Amino acid sequence: MKYVFGPIFSRRLGRSLGIDTIPLKTCNWNCIYCQLGRTVPLTHVRREYFPSVEILAEVEQVLAGSAPGAIDWVTFVGSGEPTLHSDLGGLIRGAKTLTGLPVAVITNGALLYRPDVRQELSAADAILPSLDAGSSDLYKQINRPWPEPTFAQYLEGLVAFREMYAGQLWLEVMLVKGMNDSLAALADIAAAAARIRPDQIHISLPIRPPAESGVEPADEEGLMRAQAILGELARVITPAHGELPIRADAELADFLLGVITRHPLREDEVTTLLRRWPADEIRAVFAKLERNGQARVVERYGIRFWGAASGKYSQRKESEHDS
Repeated sequence: MKYVFGPIFSRRLGRSLGIDTIPLKTCNWNCIYCQLGRTVPLTHVRREYFPSVEILAEVEQVLAGSAPGAIDWVTFVGSGEPTLHSDLGGLIRGAKTLTGLPVAVITNGALLYRPDVRQELSAADAILPSLDAGSSDLYKQINRPWPEPTFAQYLEGLVAFREMYAGQLWLEVMLVKGMNDSLAALADIAAAAARIRPDQIHISLPIRPPAESGVEPADEEGLMRAQAILGELARVITPAHGELPIRADAELADFLLGVITRHPLREDEVTTLLRRWPADEIRAVFAKLERNGQARVVERYGIRFWGAASGKYSQRKESEHDS
């Protein structure tokens, strides 16, 4: 499959069937914590990166081959920022004609300052935008965005979307140690969130390999501080667990490559996620993907992760910090 991957176990959406609308790594942000690596170069161009008809054909095929109850959500997410696909609204509506499952979009929210993008996303059942900073300076340090929109425009876009959107709006705050886990930084985020009025606030940690080697998850004290300041809507998102449900018609190599290209996996968790496959066979598949230049190991926090070979990560030692 070229555009559809999983289902994977999502920390927020359960068994999520992913739909990828853009090539790796097409994004207007270059977040220091991104599990897909650095964005080189940044782009702010909206266009039809892949034919919508081909994407929806894959969605239909996968849904038809999936067992009842194997999928909880159909989710537009993947190799960067999905709203850069200019026909995302058509894809959302098309997916909803193929299934009664709820449809979500995981987005950085940076394009919601545009009325056309707000209208397109309004067709989804849940929108999950990012809010990692409550000030322009921290926004630039953590998200390293394309210059347009400004932080003020980005925030106004989220506020405007909430005013016209009837579905579920779940903000995600990626909590980075020493960056946005202080009292002042969290107070700014809380003030911004109060203006947006989300249904939920999800506090996440960069547990997958971050683009920059100096990035670390906030500690327990930082998490407790975030929960206290962000209020009753906030909850800490814990890692999801369970066996990955592979369709009967799926090849193991294609399935694993589809997942790790958008969602790097810990080397030591793969055999747990794929219990019905012999460990030797899984190792052989990864070795082949590595030889073919399709997969690579990224080390962070003393842990080995499998990800896409084309991902660009800081290679400094973990004791060193990026400036």
